[in-house]
Amino acid sequence: MPCPSTRAWFISLRSLSSSNFLPASNEPNNLLNKVRLLSSRGQLQEALSLFYNTPPELHSRQTYASLFHECARHGYLQQGLHLHHFMLAHFPNNTSDLFLANHLINMYSKCGCLHYAQQVFDAMRERNVVSWTALVSGYAQRGRGLECFRLFSGMLVECRPNEFAFTSVLSSCDCFRGKQVHALASKMGLDASVYVANALITMYSKSYKIEEAWTLFKSMHYWSLVSWNSMIAGFQLAKLGMEAIGVFAKMHDEGIGFDRATLLSVFSSLCGSSGIDVDLGLKFCFQLFCLSVKTGYISEVEVATAFMKAYSDLGGDVSEFYQLFLETTCCQDIVFWTSMITTFAEHDPVEAFSLYRQLLREDLIPDWYTFSIVLKASAGFVTEHQASAIHSQVIKAGFEDETVLKNALIHAYARCGSVALSKQVFEEMGFRDLVSWNSMLKAYGLHGKAKEALQLFPQMDVKPDTATFVALLSACSHSGLVEEGIRIFDSMFKNHGIIPQLDHYACMVDILGRAGRIIEAEELISRMPMEPDSVVWSALLGSCRKHGETRLAKIAARKLKKMEPKNSLGYVQISNIYSSGGSFNEAGTIRKEMNGSGVKKEPGLSWIEVGNQVHEFASGGRHHPQREAICTRLEGLIGRLKEIGYVPEISLALQDIEEEHKQEQLFHHSEKMALVFAIMNEGNLHCRGSVIRIMKNIRICVDCHNFMKLASELVQKEIIVRDSNRFHHFKNNVCSCNDYW
Repeated sequence: MPCPSTRAWFISLRSLSSSNFLPASNEPNNLLNKVRLLSSRGQLQEALSLFYNTPPELHSRQTYASLFHECARHGYLQQGLHLHHFMLAHFPNNTSDLFLANHLINMYSKCGCLHYAQQVFDAMRERNVVSWTALVSGYAQRGRGLECFRLFSGMLVECRPNEFAFTSVLSSCDCFRGKQVHALASKMGLDASVYVANALITMYSKSYKIEEAWTLFKSMHYWSLVSWNSMIAGFQLAKLGMEAIGVFAKMHDEGIGFDRATLLSVFSSLCGSSGIDVDLGLKFCFQLFCLSVKTGYISEVEVATAFMKAYSDLGGDVSEFYQLFLETTCCQDIVFWTSMITTFAEHDPVEAFSLYRQLLREDLIPDWYTFSIVLKASAGFVTEHQASAIHSQVIKAGFEDETVLKNALIHAYARCGSVALSKQVFEEMGFRDLVSWNSMLKAYGLHGKAKEALQLFPQMDVKPDTATFVALLSACSHSGLVEEGIRIFDSMFKNHGIIPQLDHYACMVDILGRAGRIIEAEELISRMPMEPDSVVWSALLGSCRKHGETRLAKIAARKLKKMEPKNSLGYVQISNIYSSGGSFNEAGTIRKEMNGSGVKKEPGLSWIEVGNQVHEFASGGRHHPQREAICTRLEGLIGRLKEIGYVPEISLALQDIEEEHKQEQLFHHSEKMALVFAIMNEGNLHCRGSVIRIMKNIRICVDCHNFMKLASELVQKEIIVRDSNRFHHFKNNVCSCNDYW
């Protein structure tokens, strides 16, 4: 907020005039020229110093305008505010000056200080199209769409909007308001402007109205580079990769140049788009790579990363392109190494760390971006060992106060099973942004600490966003806090002005369904203002499995199979429901349907880190060199657990087979094999105290959950299992989820 005297300064703008400024011809020309030259070179402080040391009577409105323009261009709010006060102090008795007021609105808007810009605007006795457009643009650039649209509507009363006003308001419009603006632009004949047309293409694309965007593009008489980029980005957003490639090919055939934004959109269109032939995609990706090298854009980290992601997503051999990078570019560039690491960070963290170590051997110095990517990779490991090592290097490199890296550490430690270390990083932060708070809330939720998350939320000193409430609702879901979840959901719009999205509804369906309030969950889905997605139906299906609700499970499974025909979840869950009820024939039919559709169930895998090496286990311990020893030790452990109450949960066996074989299936689940291997190698574990950490790729089953609880009591160790949904902390025959998962 302004200081106490600021409002008086703004109001006194009414008395600002050009009449008491000396005309530019009376000011020594060299002063104006020197000030302009210095400010245009980015030497604004020197320009201001020269200006303030010149008698005020020699100052002209052109010099003020030039300085305000440079303050706007560089985002120097404090310098601009001081200059504004200085001007008003020396010219207090004149009528308003439209020229300078417009420069002030532009400066405050560009600096993000819309409160000041609005005060200048409101104090003006006369406004023109520049005044309105500058403020409309300011609101648009700050994402304040509703205020932007309202201001634009008010503009229509006083003056005719120009193409730049239309462009600004369209950038912040949803489809409903955008169509109204489109109609007005057509009526005024401004839709033919390339600037307005480009903004319309972007608006329709962001609203997933790609047909309207394409029709508009084809009707244009002239296409600028922005036009082509907007259309390519629209097809990419709609996951229509082939169409995006087609537009780029036409653009290239016509000899139109491209820029960084073009390459990013085209590379991104190759990732996750429908209808792209893999061989054709790889060929095109290579051609685009060559163009990127030829034009030098490959040296930009975003372009290099986009290429690597596209090529790896298409199934290309990234190791081949690693050599190509070394042959065609300067290998002593941190950008390229970071790009390579980024490619592997999520899907192959071991390889990402291997590349990072090689980077260090090349005597390259990691920057904060490199560290953030490596920390992302460390979140994929079983223990916090790697994250701690990178944390030490971050401190050594002098980046310990970087908020982005602190946020990455909170995430990495939480995903590696140590919410205590996440909390320590969070509490040591001197400055926390929204991502910091959201990361800590999510960490608590993942580890079943919903009460801690709910206690932290009121302490937030920044405005929450949609991700904040996803984290809170997920925490409530993982801990069975139904009423708290309902209260938070209801407060989103009422108290914070945030409209619930699909993720929030999915959380609420999960909260209600897991608590057995499945009918309420079904009713919530029917009241949703948007079509439920696969996540919503998956949440309902999981609840139906937990409570044996066959009718709704069939509906949810059918919806899920229609939306994601290659996803095995719908088949497996409904099959499990039938098996739990003893309907093995129906379960078998579902399995045959799944196999007939070519859908494969993701195999259950578990990982554990022993002696700096990650060991992988599949069901039955297949392919592990110590399989026989592990199975023998497992049989002994099962016998001891049965003595203290372990009863195998055989109701989920998927076939009507003998009970003995059902038990054998359960006994050799991957997480049981991993646990036994950890016990066998207790001295080599990367643990904190008496803790065993296991990572699993799918949800832990009921039998393994019961098994781990009893095993934690028997071996007197905490067992932490990270499955696909959350963390389970087993200790003294109790799980942190309270059997609510």
